Amino acid sequence: MAHVDERPAEDPELAVLLKAAFDELVVRNGAEGRTQVKDGARYFVALDDEGQAVGCGALQVFGPGTAHPGDAEIKRVYVTPAARGRGHARRLLAQVEAAARSAGHPFLRLSTAERQPEAIALYESSGYARIAPWGKYVNEPRTRCYGKAL
Repeated sequence: MAHVDERPAEDPELAVLLKAAFDELVVRNGAEGRTQVKDGARYFVALDDEGQAVGCGALQVFGPGTAHPGDAEIKRVYVTPAARGRGHARRLLAQVEAAARSAGHPFLRLSTAERQPEAIALYESSGYARIAPWGKYVNEPRTRCYGKAL
């Protein structure tokens, strides 16, 4: 049965998915349109009914001294093209939200690009609202920032 597992950053299946996510971001948005996931992030992998890794996502925390201490950010939600349209991204998002909620983060933030309409549709249909950009996104007019209180 399809489900989501938390995986360590060094997981080989996760590495393949993160590279594919990065490659797609570069194709859609250019190399300047992506940011790195920070050390200490928690990673999640979506598995299909056959147990194949078909998607990933990450949760990273805004630490002390940042503009939004205590909040968390969703990064690298990605599903392989062949597995899209089957609910994997929605399951990933729900698992990341549950992890953030259980860790006591009051608010989740994310950024996506206007060239990612599938992501925009997912986030908006999952209760995320547009918010003011932060950090490097302030000067990126093609970036859309979203947030959701937990």
